[in-house]
Amino acid sequence: MDSIEERAEKKKELRKKAMQLPLSPGVYIMHDKTGEIIYIGKAKALKNRVSQYFGSDRNHEEKVRRMVQNVDWFEYIVTDSEFEALVLESSLIKQNQPKYNILLKDDKGYSYIRVSGGSWPRITEVKKMEDDGAKYIGPYLSSWSIKQTIDSARKIFRLPDCNKKFPQDFGKGRPCLNYYIKQCCAPCRGRMGEEEYNEAFQQALDFIKGGSSTSVRALTAKMEEAAGNMEFELAARLRDRISAINKMKERQKVVASRVEEQDVFALAQGETHTAFEVFRFTGGKLSDRESFLTEGCQPDPEARSEFLRQYYGIRDRIPPVIALDGEIEDRELLERWLSEKRGRAVHITVPQRGEQHQLVQMCHTNAAESIAQHTGTAGRDASALDELRRLLGLEKAPAYIESYDISNLQGGENVAGMVVFENGRPLKSAYRKFKIKTVEGQDDYGSMREVIRRRFEEYKAHQQEGDGTGFGRLPDLILLDGGKGHVAAVQPLLDEMGIAVPLFGMVKDDKHRTRAIALTGGEIAISSTRRAFTLVSSIQDEVHRFAIGYHRQQRKKAAISSTLTSIEGIGQTRAKALLKHFKTVANVAGADLRELETAPGMTKPAARRVFEFFHGSLEAEGETGAQSPEN
Repeated sequence: MDSIEERAEKKKELRKKAMQLPLSPGVYIMHDKTGEIIYIGKAKALKNRVSQYFGSDRNHEEKVRRMVQNVDWFEYIVTDSEFEALVLESSLIKQNQPKYNILLKDDKGYSYIRVSGGSWPRITEVKKMEDDGAKYIGPYLSSWSIKQTIDSARKIFRLPDCNKKFPQDFGKGRPCLNYYIKQCCAPCRGRMGEEEYNEAFQQALDFIKGGSSTSVRALTAKMEEAAGNMEFELAARLRDRISAINKMKERQKVVASRVEEQDVFALAQGETHTAFEVFRFTGGKLSDRESFLTEGCQPDPEARSEFLRQYYGIRDRIPPVIALDGEIEDRELLERWLSEKRGRAVHITVPQRGEQHQLVQMCHTNAAESIAQHTGTAGRDASALDELRRLLGLEKAPAYIESYDISNLQGGENVAGMVVFENGRPLKSAYRKFKIKTVEGQDDYGSMREVIRRRFEEYKAHQQEGDGTGFGRLPDLILLDGGKGHVAAVQPLLDEMGIAVPLFGMVKDDKHRTRAIALTGGEIAISSTRRAFTLVSSIQDEVHRFAIGYHRQQRKKAAISSTLTSIEGIGQTRAKALLKHFKTVANVAGADLRELETAPGMTKPAARRVFEFFHGSLEAEGETGAQSPEN
């Protein structure tokens, strides 16, 4: 591995070469030491784009930094237009599969529905046909839609999905949960004849082949025939199956689109990965979905653009409408490329309201769920963090958030609280309390600056010791309980200390409810982003609760301490020692003279004065006690 000095020298050399590139559109190709292509990109102006890689690392995402560290040399191809560069880039990426590009597998496999032969047949989804005597239906492009269809057929017609063999396993063991929730007729109980089972199986097969509407018509005719023949038990079974199909159709309508054919895309970014979700609609219904998880994070418009180029670069099917959950880089170029590839017009939309907006939001929720599964967090938390990332314009989702609040009473007992949220949940072991030491009176800005300075001085001390835990860990986001004034007061301090952490304030309304997020010079409304709003509100409520709780604790201690320090000869040190020993002032008051004398830090004269403070003069008690009643 190259040394730091060698790597820096190599970077200078590459930048010098990049500055000699033409200001023309084209494609650049990055190679490592072995000559392997590790990244391919397009540029409107090759010189400007390529030279950016070998400048400062500060503005680069982690994935880009890793890529740049492995670049040994690069080559380029000049094109006549940016559009030609896009087409060439897509072709070269598909051909070379560079490791630092977003890579999607071209799944050329097909799915089949397998219908087993013999008695008591089963329906399953398989990837290939076998010469095993079974019947196969297909091929189908979407394995997801096939699985959904088979699952629906099993539930509607109450077919088993277990591995039991019939009739060999009749009466063996108890029926599974599906029987009790009425999703299986449980032939394993031996109460269903083969004829009745085959009837339900054939109806399930007709449902798969013909669709729900065809099945409903056929079953309705059979139900009416059975009722006319006084076969009421059979008619009731058919009625229940028709009802189950209609309920399923109602559920399908929830995920439907007025656009006959379209794809819906959304992305969610975590701390280290990006998830892409695709909903494919055919005939206005959700026909397929795909999920992709890639390493690294980059600005959303760039990520969407690169993903779409990769996704449609390996697919022949392109819909007339593509709906996205946010803006995209090179929108016009992509529309032109996709239109030429399809042979007809393709429109890329970013819906802001209505049914289409709901679809992209649902798609985004599923993308966030992929991030949640990868990180081990809850889907709701992952979605909230990604919403917050988008709202604040962060490079990655803020997995580790620190929040601060100042609490005092007219400048007295001035304290601060720090709370930490990790992956959207409170991390109470990382909470910290601060006593304000250098600021007198009610000065929230000055107090906040002191707390932030002390916190990051601790960070630098931990870094020197190689400790990355506690204060040695740098947060992804800092939220102050306050407005733009607090942010303006603290941001210069962070800049001075070289701490590059995003800083924002949390603004409350007149009713002390979270209203907006503050930044230097303005505010960001958050009411429209439901999950991000809930998260920020939780953080603000928690840091306020923690800070004011510490403040009340200090006030209580001060009040208690003042009671003891009002006694002659009892200063702060002895008062603290007494409280530590007796726990409460009430216990001090209830102690006898001997207990006070033997307490840590006490002398006999001091013990006497404490006792007399709570019980009166010992001489007076002695005089009273010397008088005995007359006999």
